[in-house]
Amino acid sequence: MTADATALEVPVPPPARKVPSDRTHHGDTFVDHYEWMRDKESPELIEYLERENAYTEAVARHQEPLREAIFTEIKDRTQETDLSVPARKKGWWYYSRTEEGKQYGIQCRVAAADTGDVGRDWTPPEVVPGRPVPGEQIMLDGNELAEGKPFFSLGGLSVTEDGTLLAYCEDNAGDERFTLRIKDLTTGELLPDEVPNVFYGLAFSPDGSRVYYTVVDDSWRPYQVRSHTLGTPVTDDDVVYQEDDVAMWTGFEVSADRTQLLISIGCSEYSEYRVLDLARPDTGLTTLISRDERILYDAEPVVVDGTAHYLLTHDRDAKNSMVSLVRPTEFARPLADQEWTTVLPHDDAVRVNGLTVTQTHLVLSVRKDTIERVQVLPLAGLGSSDQELPTEPDFDEELFTCNLANAEFESPVIRLSYTSYLTPPRVYDYVLAAGSLELRKETEVRGGYDAAEYVAERQWAPAADGTLIPLSVVRRADLAQDGTHPAVVYAYGSYEVSMDPAFLIARLSLLDRGIVYVTAHIRGGGEMGRTWYEQGKKLAKKNTFTDFVDATTYIGSSGWVDPARIAAIGGSAGGLLMGAVANLAPEKYRAIVAQVPFVDALTTILDPELPLSALEWEEWGNPITDPEVYRYMKEYTPYENVRPVAYPRIAAVTSYNDTRVLYVEPAKWVAQLRETTTGTEPIVLKTEMDGGHGGASGRYSRWRDIAWDYAFAAEAVGATDVLARSTSSVE
Repeated sequence: MTADATALEVPVPPPARKVPSDRTHHGDTFVDHYEWMRDKESPELIEYLERENAYTEAVARHQEPLREAIFTEIKDRTQETDLSVPARKKGWWYYSRTEEGKQYGIQCRVAAADTGDVGRDWTPPEVVPGRPVPGEQIMLDGNELAEGKPFFSLGGLSVTEDGTLLAYCEDNAGDERFTLRIKDLTTGELLPDEVPNVFYGLAFSPDGSRVYYTVVDDSWRPYQVRSHTLGTPVTDDDVVYQEDDVAMWTGFEVSADRTQLLISIGCSEYSEYRVLDLARPDTGLTTLISRDERILYDAEPVVVDGTAHYLLTHDRDAKNSMVSLVRPTEFARPLADQEWTTVLPHDDAVRVNGLTVTQTHLVLSVRKDTIERVQVLPLAGLGSSDQELPTEPDFDEELFTCNLANAEFESPVIRLSYTSYLTPPRVYDYVLAAGSLELRKETEVRGGYDAAEYVAERQWAPAADGTLIPLSVVRRADLAQDGTHPAVVYAYGSYEVSMDPAFLIARLSLLDRGIVYVTAHIRGGGEMGRTWYEQGKKLAKKNTFTDFVDATTYIGSSGWVDPARIAAIGGSAGGLLMGAVANLAPEKYRAIVAQVPFVDALTTILDPELPLSALEWEEWGNPITDPEVYRYMKEYTPYENVRPVAYPRIAAVTSYNDTRVLYVEPAKWVAQLRETTTGTEPIVLKTEMDGGHGGASGRYSRWRDIAWDYAFAAEAVGATDVLARSTSSVE
């Protein structure tokens, strides 16, 4: 089937009623004809979304065989009955498993042994998919919890130090408001304690008598950390900390050594830590470095050579961040007088992302040459002339991602996750004393997957200003460089988030149809360090969009790709990117898939009462108070810049209950696109009525969502059939 062999009779889209509504700021008035769609409970709105879904189904009905084929390929390649590698905490090995035909994971554990042989005691038990695990205890079965509910998602799990109680958070609407429940693991019964409307994140106190959790305000901003004492009314829960600045995000974690509650308050540019001694919670909170110092930092308590310190990952005179060692008493002094000892100096080529500690080692997460890596060094001698140099495990691929998966404080090993575009996820244990890797698992890809049949390589696309944009290009190895192949270009480009190399089973369905898959690491992301991020935010945000267009131009002239057969995909802030490039260069794309797209960003950020709106000021600027930010944003935000051109076929995919990017943004955008386009390509809105920001819940439902998006793009670029294998040109 070719890209033009679509349904001959395209249905008529549902008409969108126009109601003029003026939005005036800084002397500028924008007339918004579709703001009425914001009334979520309006029967007219719900009926409109349902009619849009019916229209989308009619437009894309002929893609159903392709969708079903892609879904089946994902399913057939996935080891459906699978389990994670057990991770030890105190006297138990914890793991999760999935079963064929079931949507959700099952949380389990088995007892651990202490024989005195450290190597043996920290070697996870062998567990085989589909084979019963002797002594297994099922803590939580997501399938049972989800039964009869339209949506199910867990927002956090925490087990007491003695292993007797499990706290978990459950969302049944997709709006990321969770209910906290506590289960007695010795009896299997739920305790009467039940806390509604909590946010992500849970932690028990070391003695198990209290559980800490986070609460959001009316704008969905996490602003309170509370403490619930088991067996007491929820109305008596203590507010440990409340943050009233609407532009600051609040979170917490328990320190690695389980001695302190670390409350972090911050934005993308500076932060503040308040710490609570968990052995003496009545003494209250202590501030480390005030936000007034405008330092972006993280803190972790550590004992070095018998003396208490904090390890700080910070950007004080260090754009890419560095690591310093500071004694607690120093924080009582003026910042200029404090003594900080450098542990890891600043490096323009290395971004320090964070750290944790075990009882013997410091574990660092760094980014070098765009790649996320893990480094370790002993705590002994830290900050002195005896400090050792960091070491890192060695891997043999150019493009990979290595993350810290688990570092239990008492453990002699740390758990690493590893993946690349061609290597399915692996789990390693890294033995700290020996510096050696132990492979514990590589995710099975069924159906005869062979990494040698694909190629992943780094290319560099020149931007208009001369900046070189890194691209990750993945393709079948047997494709000829003849300029005829279709491509999908994907990017995100915001919040210093990096699109790191990862193996995706679903992507094989695109590659096997001859599609060249390109990830554009555009400015605004974090792939090239802090400066790369800063060159794509606030009054430099347009670089994000022009980088994507320039990357598209480059890939279309690379000799691999037909420039008339390129589709673009992006989600959330990457969905804003999709809307922006649709306006900038609609002629370069055969199709655009915008997933939960932030396409009405200016309207949202101008209203601080909307969910998470004020938190966006540090990313985009504050158009409420700054006329220049308002003008600049209005020049690129997708909804305001729809223009009379021939837009490509566009699919906007959203969720009715999404709290991060409200459904109304893509709904308004699609209506404006349809009214304005001079072309004939279909523009559709697909709304998951029971989903959240990540779409529908359940793995099979997610696979069908992916299949829908991929089929929309693949059909548009004429790549519906799986290519036969050719070995003549395999590299």
